[in-house]
Amino acid sequence: MTYPRLLEHFVAVTYGRRGSTALAVRTALPQWLPNWPVRVVVSVRDFVDRVANSSPARLALIVFALVILAFTFTLCLPAAARDGQATPFYDALFTAASAVCVTGLTTVSTALHWSFFGQLVILIGIFVGGLGILTLASLMALMVSKRLGVRGKLIAQEAMNAGRMGEVGTLLRIVISTSVAIEVILALALAPRFLILGEPLPQAIWHATFYSISAFNNAGFTPHSDGVVPYEADLWILTPLMIGGFIGSLGFPVLMVLLATGFRFKKWTLHAKLTIQVSLMLLVSGAILWGAMEWTNPDTIGGMSVGDKITHSVFASVMTRSLGFNLVDMNAMHSSTMLLTDALMFVGGGSASTAGGIKVTTLAVMFLAIVAEARGDNDVKIHGRTIPQGTMRVAISVIMMGATFVMIACGLLLAISGESLDRVLFETISAFATVGLSTGLSGELPPSGKYILSAMMFFGRVGSITLASALALRQRRQLYHYPEERPIIG
Repeated sequence: MTYPRLLEHFVAVTYGRRGSTALAVRTALPQWLPNWPVRVVVSVRDFVDRVANSSPARLALIVFALVILAFTFTLCLPAAARDGQATPFYDALFTAASAVCVTGLTTVSTALHWSFFGQLVILIGIFVGGLGILTLASLMALMVSKRLGVRGKLIAQEAMNAGRMGEVGTLLRIVISTSVAIEVILALALAPRFLILGEPLPQAIWHATFYSISAFNNAGFTPHSDGVVPYEADLWILTPLMIGGFIGSLGFPVLMVLLATGFRFKKWTLHAKLTIQVSLMLLVSGAILWGAMEWTNPDTIGGMSVGDKITHSVFASVMTRSLGFNLVDMNAMHSSTMLLTDALMFVGGGSASTAGGIKVTTLAVMFLAIVAEARGDNDVKIHGRTIPQGTMRVAISVIMMGATFVMIACGLLLAISGESLDRVLFETISAFATVGLSTGLSGELPPSGKYILSAMMFFGRVGSITLASALALRQRRQLYHYPEERPIIG
């Protein structure tokens, strides 16, 4: 049998019949060709099939963890460091987790420590992570099994708000093409400015590409050692970063609705309406409160002109949504401003977006439930729709699990570092919400503290509900219902 014919037979058998796959392939192979690679491929394919069909969420966790480990080992290579030395595992793991989880926290300088190869690996990690954990798992199941199982389609449908399961494949292509298109537009907007500032053409293109991917994916990584601070008054650079980050924080379900219906508000889905409305309210209120708190602070914006103060306030409000670039020293802010930033970071951006946090729709649902309870309404209503009770239970679960993760990690870091609560809480929420704003604590922590923050970035990115469903051994079917009795609340 010729090699092309053998390959054709291998592909047909591997992605076709299930029974006796290894035997069929082994009989097709020449005697001199080892068959252990075939058994490995078939075993991996069968394992992915089983996990994808039984628990797509568990597959998503496995895929995301494997992707982080792959980038970790790549960053450990001497070629990834500027000095040609192997990077310690904990620093490589932290950087890989921060890139794939689109966070932006760093323990070593992205510009000074990593070589061009290392920065390229980080950029690829940001792009892959930005596609989203559920999309990534669905793509892997699709590539390996040549199809998505019913459960795989259902979880991808839920993640991207698809109308029918048959649309999932099309939506996956739209997700990737939309991401690339927006990132190209942002790069084209930034590149001329870097050229005007005196950078050579290849360097200007590289920096524009890096910033565009980092901004849209809400990553916060910068190829400059001093970040975006030198451009604190340059709206040509700051504006594309803010726009790209805000668009990325809305989420692919919202972007797809906007692409399909434009700005016709009545035709938007309830998810799109809540996401955009709450995002704009948090953006405006965050800018006003941040600016008011720091208006007279000489260590941040106190000595600036009114125009620069407004620019810094709006930029800071956008960054707390999960983007992570900073124009001022986080340690120089007032304690009240740090608390406000903690709250905005914890909320994050839209669901199925490149942003982290508990998501704006979670906040919206809980606020609407409180309003309905205050009015004495039985139903939670908004925009002519009733929000199901199950959605409110999910919102409560997300908030409680997120707060629990933050509390546990914060307690461990306080014991390990001995730092003040405000710095530790700020860094912990920034890691969990995949924001990337930092007081510099990440680089000061011992390896054990870096492992904790790496875990927080992973938990924050995969999502509390995805993590809970992935770890559940089975779904329980309720066969009976107990009589109702209300405990005293409050």
